[in-house]
Amino acid sequence: MSDHFGLSRRIVIAGAGLGGTATAIRLLQFAREPVQIVLIERRPGYRNAGVAYHQDSNHWHHVFNIQAGRMSVFREDVDDFVDWANHEADRTGWPPQWRDFTFTEPGPAPRRIYPAYLADRLAHAAREAVAGVTLIEADGEVTDLEVRQSLVDVVVEDLALPGAGPRAGRTTLTASHVILATGLERRHPAFAAGVLDHPSFVRHPYSPDGIERILSVRPDGTVAIVGTMLSAYDCAALLLRRGHTGRIHMISGSGRTLRTYPSQHRHRVLNLPPPRLGSDTYEGPEEFTRHLLGEWERACAAVVREHPEESPAVVTERVMKAWEPYLPGILARVPTEDLRALLDRYGSLLAMLRVGVLPYAADVVHAAMTPDGPVTVVTGRVSGIRPTAAGTLALSVSGPSSVQGIEADLVVSNFGRETNYERVDSPLWKNLLSKGIASVHRRTGRGIEVDSCGGLVGPAGKTSGPISVVGSPRDGDEIVRNGRMGAFTFNLAAIKNHSVEVAATVLCRLETCYGEATVTLPGALVPELAEAVSLDVRRMTARQRDHRMAYTARLENSLQAVRDLVSGDDGAQVTDRALRSAVTRAAAAKLRDLSVTPRDLRSILGLGHPQETVG
Repeated sequence: MSDHFGLSRRIVIAGAGLGGTATAIRLLQFAREPVQIVLIERRPGYRNAGVAYHQDSNHWHHVFNIQAGRMSVFREDVDDFVDWANHEADRTGWPPQWRDFTFTEPGPAPRRIYPAYLADRLAHAAREAVAGVTLIEADGEVTDLEVRQSLVDVVVEDLALPGAGPRAGRTTLTASHVILATGLERRHPAFAAGVLDHPSFVRHPYSPDGIERILSVRPDGTVAIVGTMLSAYDCAALLLRRGHTGRIHMISGSGRTLRTYPSQHRHRVLNLPPPRLGSDTYEGPEEFTRHLLGEWERACAAVVREHPEESPAVVTERVMKAWEPYLPGILARVPTEDLRALLDRYGSLLAMLRVGVLPYAADVVHAAMTPDGPVTVVTGRVSGIRPTAAGTLALSVSGPSSVQGIEADLVVSNFGRETNYERVDSPLWKNLLSKGIASVHRRTGRGIEVDSCGGLVGPAGKTSGPISVVGSPRDGDEIVRNGRMGAFTFNLAAIKNHSVEVAATVLCRLETCYGEATVTLPGALVPELAEAVSLDVRRMTARQRDHRMAYTARLENSLQAVRDLVSGDDGAQVTDRALRSAVTRAAAAKLRDLSVTPRDLRSILGLGHPQETVG
């Protein structure tokens, strides 16, 4: 099948999970000129869902890992998901426990309803896009890219377009820009190499087959769950809610379990001083860890002392969030080899400190961790699993001082992701790495290299053409650039920020109303410039087309009024296009402000209700 669209401006998004869908929504909102957005998903059932929210892969007892009030796809409108769930969602077919449920900001919500929310918001964005901005939702797998100067040839296997008949074999689409939103990559569990196909081993608990096997184990059977993170809680809670009485072993290398969020927990950013690490020179990993641990204990004590209103359960989360602005500078001191070793050694611990679990899942699991309860936490790492003649599986768990054997009727491998992209199974990433279009993240070895705006970077350190990345592949970059530590895969805030950043960057490059970014706006904006940036924020966040057009008109008038207040970086008079670029980038930066919570962000930006009329 040939590329028959014949358009001069096309954006192809590979992956239609949360990252791809959120970016498509932003492109539809931000676009001022005609563009075709092609959103391609290789697994049709995972559209608007990905692995984390796929309806058939999540039981009704699987709830979000964070509060429902933080699940809005719009960072500037924190209540959007809760409002949708309460007033717009079609509850036909929902089970009794959720059918009449009133969703609240700090409360739970089932993950399987999220695809319907994302689909609704994507469809609305497409309907309200300006004339000539169109969305095509296609099925197929993007397997390769070829960069041709300012264009990219996108190789798609089994492409299926709406109303275009049967799937094609291999198709090449020409794109003005490509956005890679491929989601997480699954890790190969080496410890289970000999039992991957065994009927008592569940490699993918978030799958229809995985859910069926978990629910089919006999109630008094022994279950071993590898891990104690969020997905392990999902599995244990699912078993306990269906009346499981047999032993459930939750196996953890650290022996730690997650903290339970307070029932009225709200996200908050505290202002804490930066860690003091003594000498300005790096003195080795042990000394570095000792200093950092001392500062950590001091910071946690300060939060307890100075913020008595904070629950003890969220103190570590508050400190990690407050330290994010300081960590890039701190980590820059650490040699690459040591940094990778430290991340490998403490990665699980950092995730434990950064996230908690909602009472809906935690309470039923923690209540079963009593001495006489069915849930036991086993400290150690699974070194091997072998089948037995009885049809069960025998696990070897290497603990701090001994090796323990566990025989189980069912073994569930905790949801694991592959962060080393040299080991992923994806044909696309294998091709991009082998051809030098992509490169493994140099400092951390996690994910791939991107520039400050999410542009894909090759081994030579140069941007590889008009290709951007959102979501999990940016894991290592988030660590060293933004100080985000812990369970990044589930960090929706970062993914939503990526969608704003990439959408604004791509459109500033493609649309004729923008010019080269040769203008640097002053740090302290004069009132006229501040008003222009504020109007662009409103334009970019407006859900209704007529509101957006009204803000666009006001913005253009404002830009004319401030043009003489700004000069180019070379001292020359600034052009309208260059000024417009600078203002849009400044507006996008405000929408991505990590120093404030989403609820505070809306107030700071002076945004009213999303459906308000334009004054």
